[in-house]
Amino acid sequence: MRILLDHLLFVECQPEALAEQQRVWEERGAWSSIGVAGAFRDLIPDSYCEYGMASVYAEFAHSRGWLKPDRVLDSDEYAALTGTVRQWAAEDRVWADVVDEFGSPSMLFGGNNPLYGKSLGYLTENPEEPMVSFHLWNGSASGAEQSWPPEHDEPVLLAVRFGTGPFRRTFTFTPEGRRRLPVE
Repeated sequence: MRILLDHLLFVECQPEALAEQQRVWEERGAWSSIGVAGAFRDLIPDSYCEYGMASVYAEFAHSRGWLKPDRVLDSDEYAALTGTVRQWAAEDRVWADVVDEFGSPSMLFGGNNPLYGKSLGYLTENPEEPMVSFHLWNGSASGAEQSWPPEHDEPVLLAVRFGTGPFRRTFTFTPEGRRRLPVE
């Protein structure tokens, strides 16, 4: 991902833009010594961080005009989503619940296989409006002898993330997400 971004920024004659973005991510707490993945490791279990990490890079790509979403929300859909999603996430949810409530996502980070985690991103055409990301996980209980098959038929929602403030505060965890927060 990093190499691709470097090449795109080189073509745009703005190679410094990614370093500037990394400073912004670091100020917000979305960047660590191991990049965006490190910020997710503190919040999401196991090896899930690649899907969450992709959603953060997608926000950068959207701000640059590079992202081509499968669907964009109009302003009314976006207002309804951002106005209700934090309260909606106060209950445990699964992948189908997200799609039933908010429609198909603008972006799918991960595959369609329900046995694996993924992130769903919802956005408008306006790159200044933050993407709303739903972080879904499927795996085995920590310490389980057997890691396959996962414990759920479809991924469970751990958190919804959107906003421009401190990274940790942009997360709204479901009850399942709070139970699975990594132990510090």
